[in-house]
Amino acid sequence: MFNLRHLQLRGIYNQRIMKILALSVIASLTIILTLDAQSRIADQTKTNKFIVEPPTLICAGFEWQISGDENRNATVSVDYRKLGETEWIEGHPLMRIGGEKIYGHEQRWVYTTPHMFAGSIFNLDPDTMYECRFQLTDPDGVEGRSEYITTVKTKSEPQPYAYGQVYHVYPPGFEGKKEEPSFTGLNEAYYGEGAQGDWWLVPDARVEAGDVILVHAGLYKGDQLNYVDPLGLNFHGAYVFTQKGTREKPITIKAAGDGEVIFDGNGAYRLFDVMAADYHYFEGLTIRNTQIAFYAGLKHVMGSTGLTVKNCKIEDIGIAVMTHSEDSKDFYIADNIMLGRHDPDTLIGWHGFEEPAPLTSYYAVKVYGQSHVVCHNFISNFHDGICVDTHGLPEEGQDKKCVSIDFYRNDIFNTSDDFIEADGGVHNIRIFENRGFNSYHASLSAQPVFGGPVYFIRNICYNTPGTALKHVIRPAGIYVYNNTFITEAAITGFSNGHFKNNLFIGPNENRQSLSATTFTNYSTMDYNGYRVKSGEGAKYRWRYPPADSLNNADASELPVVEFMTLKEFGEATGFEVNGVEVDFNIFENVPVPDNRGFVYPLNGKDFRLMNGSVAIDAGVNLPNITDGYIGNAPDLGALEYPQVVPVYGPRTN
Repeated sequence: MFNLRHLQLRGIYNQRIMKILALSVIASLTIILTLDAQSRIADQTKTNKFIVEPPTLICAGFEWQISGDENRNATVSVDYRKLGETEWIEGHPLMRIGGEKIYGHEQRWVYTTPHMFAGSIFNLDPDTMYECRFQLTDPDGVEGRSEYITTVKTKSEPQPYAYGQVYHVYPPGFEGKKEEPSFTGLNEAYYGEGAQGDWWLVPDARVEAGDVILVHAGLYKGDQLNYVDPLGLNFHGAYVFTQKGTREKPITIKAAGDGEVIFDGNGAYRLFDVMAADYHYFEGLTIRNTQIAFYAGLKHVMGSTGLTVKNCKIEDIGIAVMTHSEDSKDFYIADNIMLGRHDPDTLIGWHGFEEPAPLTSYYAVKVYGQSHVVCHNFISNFHDGICVDTHGLPEEGQDKKCVSIDFYRNDIFNTSDDFIEADGGVHNIRIFENRGFNSYHASLSAQPVFGGPVYFIRNICYNTPGTALKHVIRPAGIYVYNNTFITEAAITGFSNGHFKNNLFIGPNENRQSLSATTFTNYSTMDYNGYRVKSGEGAKYRWRYPPADSLNNADASELPVVEFMTLKEFGEATGFEVNGVEVDFNIFENVPVPDNRGFVYPLNGKDFRLMNGSVAIDAGVNLPNITDGYIGNAPDLGALEYPQVVPVYGPRTN
């Protein structure tokens, strides 16, 4: 009985154990299936709002807000065509953005980029309607709309209104024959009263949208201390404009064409205050002797819309054009000559010096807001050339974010800090086909960019002792394509950065061919060319997160790897597996800068590639960026062999 009872109890026990084990297995499988389902749901992309940013003359920017896609394997393809045409043209894919952290350099905040796709279409025609198609794919599935088709019309270049009232302005003391209606000085024409004392200082304006003020040759220099100054510039010395033009009917102030028109600020802090004026158009003027030539907006106060400055000579000034306002929109700053006060024969630095050189001129152009174009200007002898305003955290509200800004085909010479700064931009900041000679600290800056993309495309930068790219405050969302950098490839501290088809020709033998730090393991770098240095030590230095757990880490947490050759670097890291090593002999004529503070002239340099150069056909095709390349593949650098060199700087005399 004992043995039988024992066996019965043992059987019951085993059945219970088996049941428990079965339940445990079921529970485990349930957990696994639940986690797998949750993972699949988390990896799926859920599409949200699609945003068309304000276009410029030749570019358009887009944002597609999403959630999910935690494994970041979703993509958005782009196609476009002129409205009415049948064949689609492939565009550059949108950039996947989200989760990158931006902080540093004594900032008080940590900003995390929102999840979205964003990007631009380039090389459009002005004043043209386009149809644009965006297709989102995700191997894990898409919840919501996966295709979006929209239309966008590019802007036309601003022009005076052909049918407005015309007013003629003459300088004080003019005794020749006048065209009517005529006025002494700009204020009298704009506001409609002569200057007789302080009772005139708050007049009602005469001009209306579409009116044209033709300024005749002569010197317009106010006397701030003259109680009855005929130019009406009592005490402050500024022309303060407040009327509202429109895009189709701007208020135009331009040279009449009978000789040079000189507005001398007589040392005033600002000369043309357009902060409260919309769609004002200035052309053909000489502006000098003032701290700020065009004062166009302050943060959280007011900003101008539709400011145009064309074909002007702006010299002996601290700042040519500025706005810090999130409300500023639609600037067109083109074909101007802007000359600062820095010594034109000395490359001046400021950081790290016991006694830095005085800041005699700050920057030529600084903008914030949306849909600005700064193109074909010649800029020389400033601290910085062209800048996005380092505004702080992005503004709330789509109409106040800093997006859709173009800086292209400018010629920038002798800056003590940077040629161009994207600092403070949010989405679709486009910096392309510019030429920069002689900048002490950096060629191009992006510290910070709040998600991006910021595009640096086909720029030529020569003689920067510091670095090609300044990325100190962890910018996120960077495309660096087909640039020619005759400076060092020291690229510190970026997230979500992508580098292709560039030439990094650093002249300093004692620095690495490449020294870079990325905080995200989905940054990419390939098909670039580097100059091999003769100095001792490793030539390639790289810090990057090899695992997801280190994404957005501090630089001190990242492992450092160093290699003697580009091949070793590529085999060990997976970066630059298609990179090449180059030298100055790839160019037609680019002398080696010596990094001792010399200012090299523009003439005598030819950045075209030599026929047969290793840099020819060494790149990778990038839709909408390298379209029309010649040969088996795109070339490295800014100039595709043997295409025509772009026109940098003003298109007029």
